Amino acid sequence: MKINRIWNMPNSHTFKILPIKNLIIKIVKENDKVLDIFANDCYIKDFLGDIEYISNDIDLEFNTTYNLDALELLKLIPSNSIDLVLYDPPYSPRQVSECYRKLDLTVNMKTTQSSYWGNQKKEISRVLKPNGKVITCGWNSGGIGKCNSMEIKEILLVPHGGWHNDTIVTVEEKQFQ
Repeated sequence: MKINRIWNMPNSHTFKILPIKNLIIKIVKENDKVLDIFANDCYIKDFLGDIEYISNDIDLEFNTTYNLDALELLKLIPSNSIDLVLYDPPYSPRQVSECYRKLDLTVNMKTTQSSYWGNQKKEISRVLKPNGKVITCGWNSGGIGKCNSMEIKEILLVPHGGWHNDTIVTVEEKQFQ
């Protein structure tokens, strides 16, 4: 497993943080089918070359392929059909709450408990092709997990200085089942 640590300024748009953007660009291959589950402004698609890019954000403000809850979207995707998943969910219950309140949605136990995220991770493993990759961003290196047939290949730590939490980027590869 490769571990890198590269300092960079924080940005609410995770994929605009240069070391993270560069990591994604390095991993994407020509003709890949990429699924960006929490795409926001879809900024990264402009740098990925000749790929099929499927984007989603629950916020209708963003011009994405879908505007669905992440789990609803994942259930629409056929098994073993995606080469790369970009998984950059809200990092904390506070961030979930802020996102949902902005959209006049209710934050409840369902949206903040670990099983909600665990179900997304199971679905991510299902939609990935064997040897497909997931790039997960967050404040921990848990990623999608070994229990979902994933193996960590690389971790990027992006410290932001001061009292900011590091952004932790985990690159995992789906193992043959």
